[in-house]
Amino acid sequence: MASNHNLLIAASTIWVVVTAVLVMFMQAGFAFLEAGLTRMKNAAHIAGKNVLIFGICSLVYWAVGFGLAFGDGGSLIGLHGFFPSVTELTAVGQKPFDWFAEIPGAAGYLFEVFAGVSLAIVWGAMAERAKLWVYFVFGVYFTLVYSVVSHWIWSPDGWLFQRGMQDFAGSTVVHYQGALAALAGALLLGPRIGKFGTDGRANPIPGHNVPYAVLGTIILWFGWFGFNPGSTLSVDFGGFGYFGYVALTTNLAAAAGAVAGIGVAWVVLKKPDISMMLNGVLAALVAITAASGFVAPWAAIVIGLVSGFIAVTGVILVERIGIDDPIGAVSVHGMAGVWGTLATGLFAVPILSKNLATGTPGLVYTGSFHQLGVQALGLVSVGAFTFTASFAGLWVMKKLWGIRVEPEVETAGLDVSEHGMWGYPEFYIPVPGGYGTEAHSHLGLSHGRHSHAPAIRPEAVTEAS
Repeated sequence: MASNHNLLIAASTIWVVVTAVLVMFMQAGFAFLEAGLTRMKNAAHIAGKNVLIFGICSLVYWAVGFGLAFGDGGSLIGLHGFFPSVTELTAVGQKPFDWFAEIPGAAGYLFEVFAGVSLAIVWGAMAERAKLWVYFVFGVYFTLVYSVVSHWIWSPDGWLFQRGMQDFAGSTVVHYQGALAALAGALLLGPRIGKFGTDGRANPIPGHNVPYAVLGTIILWFGWFGFNPGSTLSVDFGGFGYFGYVALTTNLAAAAGAVAGIGVAWVVLKKPDISMMLNGVLAALVAITAASGFVAPWAAIVIGLVSGFIAVTGVILVERIGIDDPIGAVSVHGMAGVWGTLATGLFAVPILSKNLATGTPGLVYTGSFHQLGVQALGLVSVGAFTFTASFAGLWVMKKLWGIRVEPEVETAGLDVSEHGMWGYPEFYIPVPGGYGTEAHSHLGLSHGRHSHAPAIRPEAVTEAS
């Protein structure tokens, strides 16, 4: 019997570590997606920050965040497990992380550090105009905010967990929270120079590399098979091999989101916009994150189709009310996160809710609004806490030191201004063998310094009022 238990621990640990690596690979997806959907002059800065924030989050989450989220404690925060060392991280099913019953604490930490995914969402809405130091300070601050909500919903001591809130892998914990902080940042920063005209109408600022954005989306789709199935945290949670079912619902939703995204864009925008198709995929993945362990295949498809609609119309709505969100974080992660959380309360299958011992079946199966009400309570509570905390933190930083770069820095681009080199140096400065040299004379290109840089006159805007 003991040997079977040890084998289960070994298998579960392998599973969780492998899925944790898949989740870490999602940082590459965010790097390609966000760099592709923004301008060339900021590409290196935007891609590189995904490495920076994952590093910051990993350190802070080990020191404090993991204890706040999963350490034994009260209903609001974990009170133990800070700065864990050898004993705590090699133990299985023991304090201070006794909730991890089939994997050692170290494997639990490695997987749960996908807190970095939530942080990556924040910077998408703040792209192309936030100061680099803000990544460091707010990265630390938001990791702590995120960890508190994680405790509410995922720790057995958490007050929302005890009420039966269903959020299998984090539509609320990861995506909704990231979008709330992203919205706070976008509001406090204000729009990019030139985004809105004097009449208030939005000017398009297209991303510089759509294939990058496509590749980033595919990587994220791939990584989501770690994100959702890995959230079983063992090979037998919900039944042996149950994580395969979670992978299936995840894929069905994403596929439906892709079709709906491009279809809705074709109708609304009169063109099958590729970026909207990508947003549809991501919105569907966000929505199914809460529901993937609880719903039937048909419901996963419905969730994906609605998410595609939300992605397209949400991006348009956010822009129309004057918010500049370069990668659509507010709609794709926020609105779709809300939809996915509520959809779980609609479509949760009785047998799956029972197997997971979390919450009650959904409205469609029972006619009861109970689970839907619990889901709504979670959204309202997390929305109030995370948005207020994020807005307050960024507001203080703005008032004390300023969080937006100067107009001339924004116009020149953050690559050269913040880091001393462009992501595409050949387009901006003479490079031996680069564009405009004899090696490329057949292209008929002349190469002067900044010859490809956009000629934009800086506006007298430093901080949004």
